[in-house]
Formats: sequence, C-alpha cells, structure tokens
Amino acid sequence: MKSPILLLVAAVTLAAAAPAFADGNPDKGKSLFNLCRACHSLEAGKNLIGPSLHGLLGRKAGTAPNYNYSAAMKDSGIVWTESAIKEYIADPRKRVPGNKMAFPGLKTEQQREDLIAYLKQATK
Repeated sequence: MKSPILLLVAAVTLAAAAPAFADGNPDKGKSLFNLCRACHSLEAGKNLIGPSLHGLLGRKAGTAPNYNYSAAMKDSGIVWTESAIKEYIADPRKRVPGNKMAFPGLKTEQQREDLIAYLKQATK
C-alpha cells in the first residue's frame, strides 16, 4: 500500500505539470483581440465587416441584430459558450464551412484561452 503522503505528492506534482489553460489571461487576450478589431466591434449594435461581439456569450450564432450572416452561420446551431468559441476560433472555416470569416484561427490553446478570458469581460 502506498503512503498517503506519496500519493498527495504525486497528485500535486501532476497538477503542477498540467498546462494552465483553465483560465486565460485577459490582458494577453486584449492584445490578441487586435487581430479581431478590424472586423468586430465590442460595442452593442456596431457591426463592421463582422457582427458586434457585444453580448456574445450565450447568444445563438447568426442572430446579432442588423448583420447579414451567411446561411452556414445561421444554420450552424451553435450557441456561443466558451467551448464553442474556443473550437470556432481554432479554425473558423473548418468549424462552420461556408461562413464569411476569413480569419485562419488561433493555433495555440493558450491564445484561445486568453482571448476567451478577454471576451468574457469585454462583451458583457
């Protein structure tokens, strides 16, 4: 039987070695948002090339007012949860083929976590 102390040390070691993606850094996410800013506003009702991201979390994809979405986005069935945003911003064209967004995606998990942390604050 293994010592409870050894098991605790092993658990702490594994936790310390795991990637710290559970909570992104909103300050880094704000910098990453500069990649989005040319097409997306954070201001309610202010659509640019892309729709306003104000109120994004919990919103059904393709429903921001006064924006002309692609049929692919309107029919995607996505509700913008943190996990849905993370999957989408990894590769928008793969996640919703036929959508209008030309952005190639954020390739690292940490970038996606950081951007989501910022969007959680900035899109309320």
